[in-house]
Amino acid sequence: MCGIAGFIGRGDEALLTAMTDALAHRGPDGEGRFIDRDHAVYLGHRRLAVIDIALGQQPMWNEDGLVGVVFNGMIYNHAALRTELVARGHVFRSDHSDTEVLVHGWEEWGLDLLERLNGMFAFALLDRRTSRLILARDRFGEKPLFYGHGPGGIVFASELSAILAHPSHSAAAMDPASIRKYLAYGFFPAPLTPYKAIAKLPQGHALEIDIKTQQSRLHRYWRFAIEADAAPAGDLDRWAEELDGLLTKSVSLRLDSDKPLGIFLSGGLDSSTILSHAAQLRPPESIESFAIGFHEESFDESVYAAQMAQHVGSHHRTEMCDLDTARALLTELPSIIDEPLGDSSILPTYLLCKFARRHVTVALSGDGGDELFAGYDPFKVLARAQLYHRAVPRPVHAALAALAARMPPSDRNMSLDFKLNRGLRGLGLRPALWNPIWLGPASPSNITELLAEPVDVEDLYSEAITAWDNSASLGLVDRTLEFYTNFYLADDIMVKSDRASMRNSLEVRAPFLDNDVADFARRLPSSVKLRGGVTKWILRKSAAKRLPANLLERRKKGFGIPLARWLRDMPKDVLGHAPMLDRRTLQRFWQEHHDRKRDHRGALWCALTLQQRRPRIA
Repeated sequence: MCGIAGFIGRGDEALLTAMTDALAHRGPDGEGRFIDRDHAVYLGHRRLAVIDIALGQQPMWNEDGLVGVVFNGMIYNHAALRTELVARGHVFRSDHSDTEVLVHGWEEWGLDLLERLNGMFAFALLDRRTSRLILARDRFGEKPLFYGHGPGGIVFASELSAILAHPSHSAAAMDPASIRKYLAYGFFPAPLTPYKAIAKLPQGHALEIDIKTQQSRLHRYWRFAIEADAAPAGDLDRWAEELDGLLTKSVSLRLDSDKPLGIFLSGGLDSSTILSHAAQLRPPESIESFAIGFHEESFDESVYAAQMAQHVGSHHRTEMCDLDTARALLTELPSIIDEPLGDSSILPTYLLCKFARRHVTVALSGDGGDELFAGYDPFKVLARAQLYHRAVPRPVHAALAALAARMPPSDRNMSLDFKLNRGLRGLGLRPALWNPIWLGPASPSNITELLAEPVDVEDLYSEAITAWDNSASLGLVDRTLEFYTNFYLADDIMVKSDRASMRNSLEVRAPFLDNDVADFARRLPSSVKLRGGVTKWILRKSAAKRLPANLLERRKKGFGIPLARWLRDMPKDVLGHAPMLDRRTLQRFWQEHHDRKRDHRGALWCALTLQQRRPRIA
């Protein structure tokens, strides 16, 4: 795992070094540069050595030095691709580097290479034969890549901080439209970022840049879409068996490492399933598993993680997270997340990565299971929400929402008042808006107050609305699956996982996001993902022989933190200044939250993540 940066246009080696230095945490094991002053092309790389430690330095070139790449990620099917390319006459210099597959694969297949890659990646590939630079990102956005057009040329990097080190973007103006959407979603939907002149390359896309003219074209090579009318052959038992086999293969590919490797373990279905497959492939006692616990019982899952570890026999470690730890991390928050993120579970995820990094360099996670197999609570209420939406008149709905808002806020995880208020705030609008409003940290009315200006709900959630309306799927469950996978997974979960892990120089791999697993899930009917009110039904059936019964059947908790209570126990001055947000409204929200009159945890967290970003606003 690594960090990449570079630019086309004005600059020098010192500038390139400044950009790669900003990514040193992503690659502490080495650095590399390529500079073509005649064509003003600069490529930089920071390396975290995991595969082919001796021969994996970058930039990496083909035989004649005309195609080179700087790469962040891991190509899991690199051995199979290497065999195919060698058979076609390509000569490899490295022993088993996955990076070198990219340069020879580009020579052989061009942009079609991207569809062949099974992995997590972001790379910049220079083709000196055609004077092109290709920026590309994996299917699910596991690895980040940002770019910007400015007066000095085109700049790209793995993180915003490296782009802001370039003079063209050092005084980047924040984008009010993007900040509004951040408050609405809790993340920046690609291609948006906090800054007007900087874009996030969307997952499943490549940007082709002509070096001579600096003109660019965006290509989409893949998008997650449900194809339930193309269901795999067989019956329920066959599907469960096939899923089990696909996960075994996926975990096997992700155990490939020349450095120590471990497993993140929450005690939930997804991570427990991954551990069970790993224990089938390696001696269980050789597997390191890691968990984070909380002193607040309704949030703590560490006892279940320990039970699963004991069940398979892994070497297990647990670290506890409390308010004092979280408070200490707040000053580090901007550097940890790099871009604002409304998901407060970045804190325990960061601590888990920091804890695991003391012992391993690579870790497997259960990310992606909820999105592919309908694991979140909103899936269970979709049918009832549809009945409510059709049957309850708007005035009655408004009265019910007002009553729910008066309920005393509870600090417990997924408390009744929390679920009622979140659910009701979306049901007065059309179904295309339910998921983003349920998920979002602040309601549209709260956003209007925070910005001290009216907001257009259709514009606020335009990305989610467009995706919903253009979906080929007709069912609520399938469209909701597409929302969570194309938006929440890519722009929240993957951002959280990447920033928390790479700030600790740790590589995290997600077996559920394997190409074959995801393609299989896309073709399964929703009735086997959500069945009789049971989420992830087919995954549970697949894992039935692997997990203890109580772990298999228990309700999902989610990797949340006791944020509502923690905010009450923090001093008011921790809020500081948040650009664009009305100070008086923010102070009122803080007081209402402190006095238990309202639950404003989502809005207050977003303000915390924005507060130390004070570039000019344009």
